Amino acid sequence: MIIRVKYFEGATRLKKIKKGNWIDVYANKDVFVKVGERAMIPLGFALELPQGWEAHLAPRSSTFKTWGIIQTNSVGVVDDTYIGDNDQWHMPVYCLQGKNKEVLDGVEQNGTWVRQGDKIGQFRIMEVMPEIEFKEVESFGNADRGGFGSTGVK
Repeated sequence: MIIRVKYFEGATRLKKIKKGNWIDVYANKDVFVKVGERAMIPLGFALELPQGWEAHLAPRSSTFKTWGIIQTNSVGVVDDTYIGDNDQWHMPVYCLQGKNKEVLDGVEQNGTWVRQGDKIGQFRIMEVMPEIEFKEVESFGNADRGGFGSTGVK
């Protein structure tokens, strides 16, 4: 499958992870995120996803450890209509733990720097869910499995 990509100035080129099924994404500018605040980290590219496909954007396992940030929407979903020339992908983040001190407007701030070229997330593409309809029933006729979190409980 060939997917067209448009890079914005200074962007790190996309490459598939050698051991896995995800593609790393990189910050496209320096951003300081204060503890308790959020920011949109530009990723430096736009994709033309094929019709019927969507992308799932998630943090890397090291993202929190390295920068003290989490992705605010847990997993971002980019659908096949977000394909314009200026539809640059972003990663919305929230800073929980400061890694740096920075003087901004004469006041020392606790937060974290995400620098241009930092590998902060990953994505994969997947086929969208097929068209479905729901049929209401009174009973499934199946045995109950148990409550939430019941798998593996002794």
